[in-house]
Parts: sequence; C-alpha cells; structure tokens
Amino acid sequence: MKSDSIAQNVPLSGRKRSLIEDARRDRESGSSSPGPSRCGDSFVFEEEKTGKITLNILFALKNEKNAGFFKAGKVFETFETKLLHLESRASRKSKRSSGEDLEFFMRCEVHCSDTDIFINSLKRVADDVRIVQEEKTPWFPKKISDLDTCNHLITKYDPDLDQDHPGFSDSEYRKRRGFISEMAFNYKHGDPLPVVEYTPEENATWREVYRTLRSLYPSHACRQFLEALTQLESERLYGEDQIPQLREVSAFLKERTGFQLRPVAGLLSARDFLASLAFRVFQCTQYIRHPSAPMHSPEPDCCHELLGHIPMLADQEFAQFSQEIGLVSLGASDEDIEKLSTLYWFTVEFGLCKQNGAVKAYGAGLLSSYGELLYALSNEPQYKPFDPAETAVQPYQDQSYQPVYFVSESFEDAKQKLRRYSSTIQTPFSIRYDPYTCSMEVLDEPSKIQNALGQMRDDLKILHKALGRLGQK
Repeated sequence: MKSDSIAQNVPLSGRKRSLIEDARRDRESGSSSPGPSRCGDSFVFEEEKTGKITLNILFALKNEKNAGFFKAGKVFETFETKLLHLESRASRKSKRSSGEDLEFFMRCEVHCSDTDIFINSLKRVADDVRIVQEEKTPWFPKKISDLDTCNHLITKYDPDLDQDHPGFSDSEYRKRRGFISEMAFNYKHGDPLPVVEYTPEENATWREVYRTLRSLYPSHACRQFLEALTQLESERLYGEDQIPQLREVSAFLKERTGFQLRPVAGLLSARDFLASLAFRVFQCTQYIRHPSAPMHSPEPDCCHELLGHIPMLADQEFAQFSQEIGLVSLGASDEDIEKLSTLYWFTVEFGLCKQNGAVKAYGAGLLSSYGELLYALSNEPQYKPFDPAETAVQPYQDQSYQPVYFVSESFEDAKQKLRRYSSTIQTPFSIRYDPYTCSMEVLDEPSKIQNALGQMRDDLKILHKALGRLGQK
C-alpha cells in the first residue's frame, strides 16, 4: 500500500542515468549503427573516403548466345567497376526447364558520382536490375575481453564541463575525480580490480548517505534487497565507516550469481552499458559525489552503484533478468536500443514490485535516492502493471521524480514478460551465451545448433535423474 502524501521539498537525490536519452541521441545521429547512405537515388555503402561505394546488384540476362553477358561486362568496363563478388543461377522466373536464362548477384565497387548513370546503363542491357540494401548489424562484443572497447562515455554530467555539477567549481574534487577515472580508463579485462584509497572526506560522504538510506530500507526495500544487504553487512563488506572496494564486492557477486564488476570512468553509452550486462558484467564507478550535495548526484557514482545496484544483482532471478535485457540488446537496432533503455529505466533503475500485499522498491535509482524512494511509495505517483510493450514507450523524467512507476508481480513474472517481448525484436541472427568461455556464440550453422541441443539434452538427463531420485524418497 502507498503511504500518505509527502512534501515536495524532499531533495531530489540519487543518480539520474539517462540511458534513454543517450540511446535516442545515438538513433537520431546514426552514430552507433552503421547503415546505408544515399548517393543519388540508390542505397549504397561507403567503403573508404575515396568517393567509391560498394553496390550489391541483382539482375537477369536472357541467354542470347552470351550477348547479354558481354554487353553487361562492357558497362562494368566503361565505368571502371571493380568486381568483388559474382554469383549466377538459373532464373526462377523462367518457365523453361532448361534454365537458359540466368540471374546474377554482383557485389562491385564504383565511383559515387557514376552510380545513377551506371545503373541506367546496366538496365539497357539487362532485365530486372535491382540494388539490394545490405543489412549492416551494429558491432557487438563476442567475448568478455571485447568489453575493453565498450568505453564510449557520455559527457553530459562531467564536472569539467557541466556548470550545474556540484563539483564544477571545486578544482580539487575535479582533479580527484579525474585520477580515479583514469584508473578505470586504463583497466583491461583480466587485470586486478583497482583499489582506491578513499580520503576521510569521501568516507564521511558515504557515511551520511549510508545512514540516511539505511533507515528507510526495512520499510521500503524489497525482500531480496534486504537479504543481500544483510549478507554484505554480516561479511563486513558493507558498513557506514568506509566505502566498499570493488574487488571484494565483485567476488561476493560472482560467487552468488556469476555477475562481476568492472571499473568505469563515467556514464557509458546505452549500447555499451547494456552489452556489458549480457556477459553478467556490471560497469561500476569508483568516485563519489561532491560533499556539498551528499543526497544528490547528477551522474553515476559509487553510492548509486554500491547501494542501489549491487544488492539486487546478488539475487539469482534479478541477475538473470538483468542479463536477458543485455542479451536482447546485442545487434539490436538503435530504435530497439532506445526501447530497451526505457525498459531498463523503469525496471532496473525505478522498478517496483508486489510482496506480501505491499509495493516495495527494487530499482537502483530508488534505493539510492532518499527523496524519490519516499515519493515512489507515497500516494503521489501513478502505478501501472509492468507490461514491456507499454513500458518501452513510456515517457521518462530524469530531472525530477517519475510521474509513473511500473509494478511487477514478481521478478519471475517480469522475466517471462521480457522474454515474450524480446521475441518481437528482430535481429539477423540468434546468439547463445556460453558461461564457460564467457563468450557469445552466433548460431548461424546447423552444427552449432546441434551442439547446443546436445548440451541441453545432457542437462535434461541430469534433471530427469534428480527427479527420479526424489520420487524414490
């Protein structure tokens, strides 16, 4: 149940990670997803900065004693066309069984300025000339070490550039922030996670945030969060006296759910951040917010990561839910990345769930924000049941509290709904995550699918045997 209305003077706090805005900018600029460029009226693909482009062309030739083929060859010669690939087959449109007419698929390189006249010339000697638009899939990491290149930062909240950042006028804070960020920039997969020797002032900021939020958790946080936080405290990884180190926290997570931490220098692009989740890697900042505003941070900081995200990632169901959002993002279009970012925003960041007849918070943006945690569980906002199709297009707010929150029946229910929604996202391939090698396998060959099915059969045999033993008791 919601609590009574709260006053609006409770400070806005926590991190406002605008994954959605980042994804929208990527989609509108086209920077993250290489696609077709237009030259004349034809879709082409730029190969180099030389004015040449690559065309994929389909055309048909009637068998007139090879005259058509030689005429087409003359067109290619005239325009100094570089042949890259050629395939031929009997025309499917020909009614003659002898297959005398041929269809050709040709990949060739031509000068951009010649494209239109080149195509028109080919049409004079060939039939059914068509340019095939090539599907170009955005690059995505195939193995966990590829995350070394997933480091595209968003500078929106950088204290060196943003005059509204609490640390903008504090040169010492900016220098310290730069020092910690540099360690993250230099980190490579396989390196020991860097240890930060936090100052007394930084630990004091952590202490104030920890005490304030810890007082709300018993009544506002979901059961899974409380159980993990209790574990972290009992193992002396968490406490109010000092900021936890990523190395110890990462080992705690890996033992429970297979998630591990990786240092990051700031707010990542939406595509890079979501791709990391696919490998059960959470990109985690190590610097802390400015001491002048301990209950507010316009950017990701260690208070948000460690208090908001880490306890939830220690839960098996929630960890799988987070990874599946990441898996769906691999190779997705920029438009789908924006929708997935919105789903992430209203679940992993600002999600609510039902437990024992009450609504509890599980989103990190809420659990690291004193003001919004109170607001979200008051009578002020509107609640909607979690429906991925609706959630993915819900307008969001990153400058104030959300007017709408989505409530899941359970993590299992949210996971099943996400899987159904994921089936509507079109990608040119299917992938499978291999937890043994921490790599993505593209299932583009029958042998790969057969191997995957073989592993599934072995797992089913083990489960069947276990059920049989239980039935004997």
